[in-house]
Amino acid sequence: MSQQQYDFSDIAPYPDSEFHARMEKLVKEPGFHHVINYTMPAEDIPALFEELLKIDNKYDFQHQVMFPFLEMLAKTTTSGITLGGVKYLNPSTNYTYITNHRDIVLDTSFLNLAFLRRGFPTSEVAIGNNLLIFDWITDLVRLNKSFIVKRNTGLREGLEAAKKLSAYIHHCILEKHESVWIAQREGRSKDSSDKTQESLLKMLAMDGEGSFIEKLKEINLMPVSISYEYDPNDYLKAREFLLKKRDPEFKKSQRDDLFSMETGLLQFKGKVHFQLTPRINSKLDEIGEFKDNNKAAHHVGCLIDQAIHRSYEIFEINYVAFDTLHSTDRFTGKYTPEKREEVIGYFNSQLDKVDLDDITPEEREYMWHIMLTMYANPLKNKLKALLGGVE
Repeated sequence: MSQQQYDFSDIAPYPDSEFHARMEKLVKEPGFHHVINYTMPAEDIPALFEELLKIDNKYDFQHQVMFPFLEMLAKTTTSGITLGGVKYLNPSTNYTYITNHRDIVLDTSFLNLAFLRRGFPTSEVAIGNNLLIFDWITDLVRLNKSFIVKRNTGLREGLEAAKKLSAYIHHCILEKHESVWIAQREGRSKDSSDKTQESLLKMLAMDGEGSFIEKLKEINLMPVSISYEYDPNDYLKAREFLLKKRDPEFKKSQRDDLFSMETGLLQFKGKVHFQLTPRINSKLDEIGEFKDNNKAAHHVGCLIDQAIHRSYEIFEINYVAFDTLHSTDRFTGKYTPEKREEVIGYFNSQLDKVDLDDITPEEREYMWHIMLTMYANPLKNKLKALLGGVE
């Protein structure tokens, strides 16, 4: 089905013609006021709102407001944000950046910050409607170049939503000449072992011209590897693993999601690195065509996984976690005894934050194992991608 047959107005970023009216509504929202109060001094807020109401397009909003806000956030919650692989960007090409997923809010925000610093265009951002808990959040993200991924729909509605989303992404690349960002899977991998969902690739190939592979080539898939030194949500993920162990039916609440978003946004992340890799079109040419789309999706997923895994930035904490988890001294040359002690102390202090009653020693040990696994997996997967195995 051609993209021209769709009305994208319910999922696309707001057009600039609506920008001012949407912003006027946003600055009156109590929820928006609450978030702004949390992130900046009260005396600076009136001037910010005055500035917001002078802006009438997404470009100025990102450059005049989001750019300095993200720089402030990077300065206060990271040890620096770096971007590698810039040589793979062609100014005349638009890309579908497909990345692993570490933070609900900041993966794309910090990637776009890295682009803004270098004068590159930002991308449009795929965001699941499960995170749009309030209407004002929907307005804010659509003012900031995000488009909506509709989830938790029925089977028929889900298929139609997937077709429309695919058409929109092709429309962005081919007609709007905008790059887009999408994560390689619906949610964050809780154990940091990233793997591309084949269903996502099938969605991307629903629209476009030609075969499955040709449809993917059309949107210029560029794998991007995201590495955070520290994950502020690590103890919340360990907590969730324990709750699911206690009760396999456990489901996180909206309040849990909001707290995860807030924790990821405001707490310390250490060093953050984005590594761009070559778009995979030439590799898609090499693997050729498949009669079976399931096999095609599997092979493309492996290409993306390998590019992301090979490109992880590995920090001292990852080496310590790997050696501790596997009871080995394989990487002791990568950290000092003092650093190992510091990392072990960090893991314990994070687990101390888990606010559950009656945690048994066995459950504490279980969460400890989860924490080590979470930080060891990027190194484990990188070694597999580079060396063909770690054992």
